[in-house]
Amino acid sequence: MSEFLSSLNERQAAAVSWQDGPLLVLAGPGSGKTTVLTRRIGRMIQQSPDDHYRVLGLTFTNKAAAEMRARIEKLAPGSGNRVLLTTFHSFAGDLLRQHGHLLGLKPDFTILTQDGERIGLLDEAIADAGRSFEVSEFSGERLLPLINRLLENDVGDERVEKIVATLPEERRASVSAVYRAYKDRLIAANSLDFPSMISEAVRVLRTHAAVAKQIRRIYRYVCVDEFQDTNFAQYSLLICLVASDSRNLFVVADDDQIIYQWNGASPARLEGLKRDFEMTVLQLPTNYRCPPAVIDIANKLIANNSTRTANKDQLLAEKPATEDQGLNLYHFPDFESEVAWVAQDISAKSASERERCVVLARTRKTLERAVEHLGNNGVTAYLANRKDEFVSAPLRWLHAALRLANSSNDREQTRRLTRAFFALEGLQIDPAGVTSAAEAFEGSALRSFLNLALERNELSDHTRKYLVSALPQLVERLDFRSFCASTFEWFAGLPDQPFLASSNDFSEFEDEKKVWEALVADIEAQFGKESVTLHMLLQELDLRSKTPPQPKEAVPCFTIHASKGMEFGHVYLIAMVEDQLPSWAAVKKGAESPEMQEERRNCFVAITRTEDSLTLTYSDKVFGWQKAPSRFLREMGFQV
Repeated sequence: MSEFLSSLNERQAAAVSWQDGPLLVLAGPGSGKTTVLTRRIGRMIQQSPDDHYRVLGLTFTNKAAAEMRARIEKLAPGSGNRVLLTTFHSFAGDLLRQHGHLLGLKPDFTILTQDGERIGLLDEAIADAGRSFEVSEFSGERLLPLINRLLENDVGDERVEKIVATLPEERRASVSAVYRAYKDRLIAANSLDFPSMISEAVRVLRTHAAVAKQIRRIYRYVCVDEFQDTNFAQYSLLICLVASDSRNLFVVADDDQIIYQWNGASPARLEGLKRDFEMTVLQLPTNYRCPPAVIDIANKLIANNSTRTANKDQLLAEKPATEDQGLNLYHFPDFESEVAWVAQDISAKSASERERCVVLARTRKTLERAVEHLGNNGVTAYLANRKDEFVSAPLRWLHAALRLANSSNDREQTRRLTRAFFALEGLQIDPAGVTSAAEAFEGSALRSFLNLALERNELSDHTRKYLVSALPQLVERLDFRSFCASTFEWFAGLPDQPFLASSNDFSEFEDEKKVWEALVADIEAQFGKESVTLHMLLQELDLRSKTPPQPKEAVPCFTIHASKGMEFGHVYLIAMVEDQLPSWAAVKKGAESPEMQEERRNCFVAITRTEDSLTLTYSDKVFGWQKAPSRFLREMGFQV
């Protein structure tokens, strides 16, 4: 027990020692919440070697789940079979692979990751509903945001008309019919999108008591990280997972860091949690990350939010005060001067200190200017673009081939496969011909593609040998691991071909290959290599971002949302003006609006990423428009 409590303060130790019943840990930034969560799980597993229950830990990113798995394995070696640490969506996907047949869903269901695919399906649902209702004004593109909100808020078919009560009465029934038709279309196509994965998992647990009972028996204890980010459907999933008699729910949250209201998060959810589960509340206000001067302005800022938890403790700085407080505010005549100065200040630091810097802003547009100025000063900058699909031709080919092996006559994947093949081999195979040949002979598109490709005299010997040996591995035996290995060997020989010398199709290949390898390794680590089937691999790949990792030497430029959960030695928070932070939309809504309170939490999150120094900057003019200093600067105690 002592090794799990060593170096903890009294409140952290109390949280780690908590065993049964519901507990809400209100953990401020830099308070050691991950340490508390992982040590508690490690302690429980080590102290119950003869028990067979499992601990379920839910979070929001695969990175966070992987970090916690690594920590727990270090604390309690060999505990992997006793703990499942995963994201909400990954857990829902696993549950639906096992029990989705109860809803008419097959285990090899496809996850729709692109809005275009979802809009196409929604257009079909509108046509279905149009047989009984007036839907001429509807389109998939216009309705998709509403469908998202309905799914994310766990709205049942019977409640839709009440939710859309602001619509004319005759349109409410039409929306309800489209909503039902869209969900039916998803199941009929053996497909799900991200929000429906959660809602359908909830439906399984609600409508099949035996499944819910089995899950609760296996996972006696449920833990949640970053609970404040949950939408209502995710909260509904939790309610289904936690046994009503024991209510062994351990939640780590901070209502001062709710910055995803646009995605369904809400301050009201914490109040509902406390009410529904009669949670004991334990606060962790001690901050081990930030300089005292930063903690002081953070406390002043967030105190202006009226929706905070009642009687919430102020943050306490554990770091000692220093002569250099690590806090600076700079004012510039225009934004170009502002970002030019920031770039120069970062470039003047040593290489090791530059690696500890970050530039934060509310909007991506402002960060793009920072990236440009950093580059002008000889500093490599990194501004992440989230990628949900691979873009290099080699990885597009590999991914499409695996998807076709899983869904043998998917026309979209056939199209992607043939386009990628043309980019790699310079040989056009007609996707319609592949599809018609597969349908005519009741075969697979991959087999049809192979036959059509081998008929072509222009096919290179290198590629012919690959197709003859590798595709049957996949088509006939579903040996996707051997196929992947053979495919990467094929890729290795392709760049020597003359017509590829000027092609951009390989420009991101090396980065995407590393991403592929890392994602596959992470999936196999989570589920066990022998348990990972082809459809599981594809579903988990679809749930993960394909964004390459940040280069080690690059200075990251992050939106505040992207920086959440991170920490940096030197934080530069730029464009601290009205209409940027707070946003124009929040200013328009008013000083006391929920939108303004969320913007204040955005600012709170940004400044509490700081380990050593925080530099705040603002300008009189941004992108040619006159701007007033952010009200948050005055709330933090600055004279502006």
